[in-house]
Amino acid sequence: MSPRFIIRNYLRGLKFPFCPGCGNFTVVNSFLRAVYELGHYDLQGFVFCSGIGCAAWIPSPYFLADSIHTPHGRSIPVAIGVKLFRPELRVVVFGGDGDLAGIGLNHLLHAARRNVDINVIMVNNMVYGMTGGQVAPTTPFGTVTTTTPYRSFERPLDVTRLVATAGANYAAKWTTAHPKQFKESIKRALQTRGFSFVEIVSQCPTAFGRRAGFKTVAEMLQWFKQNAIPKEKAEKMSLEELEGKIIVGEFVFRTAPTLGDNLRQMLMEARKTCG
Repeated sequence: MSPRFIIRNYLRGLKFPFCPGCGNFTVVNSFLRAVYELGHYDLQGFVFCSGIGCAAWIPSPYFLADSIHTPHGRSIPVAIGVKLFRPELRVVVFGGDGDLAGIGLNHLLHAARRNVDINVIMVNNMVYGMTGGQVAPTTPFGTVTTTTPYRSFERPLDVTRLVATAGANYAAKWTTAHPKQFKESIKRALQTRGFSFVEIVSQCPTAFGRRAGFKTVAEMLQWFKQNAIPKEKAEKMSLEELEGKIIVGEFVFRTAPTLGDNLRQMLMEARKTCG
């Protein structure tokens, strides 16, 4: 008989630094429930890497596990190094949209292209939350931020679709208003060999919500529900109809060889050639 899920078993007992109403609490709960449902009753065998930002504080130092806190945007190359040196470990990256889709985008795309066997979870709060509420690559068009007081004038980046196109074996996107679907995607990502990426659009009432006109966290979650469009439905809609919508679902699921597979194959061929 498996033990009952108790979230404290996975945590160090430290107080998380997140603002009241932050979506990171939902992310923590859904991720650890997914780990539990896969039969991991602790975090032995996991290594977590994170950079700089609100979401980067999720694993380090709060998870009862080995973790590496890296410079801004550099969590993925560190995670790749860990995986290549210790392929038996399950390596998970946590980061925000500014960390992974802003300064770290180049690393994200090339890790997907190489199909490195790591898991990346991007918490997209649509703004640089920890550093003052500046406009981010994922900020919705026309949103007021500290650096766009007359509204943002750039189109947001569709990170999940970009990662899927680059070569990831698994890519999915949800919101914090879809905690069960997000949890199931985490389970699938952790069971996928190769590069897996799960994005969750999350509320940030402090740095994003109040400037965007939301009075409460509940209003933001309702906005997620009203604007979330399943990927299958979105494929039949025009660009005009999709303006301002959040496309959710699984974008890709395949079984292409990983970077480690290709590297081992190359080494075998090199040894044969060298006699």
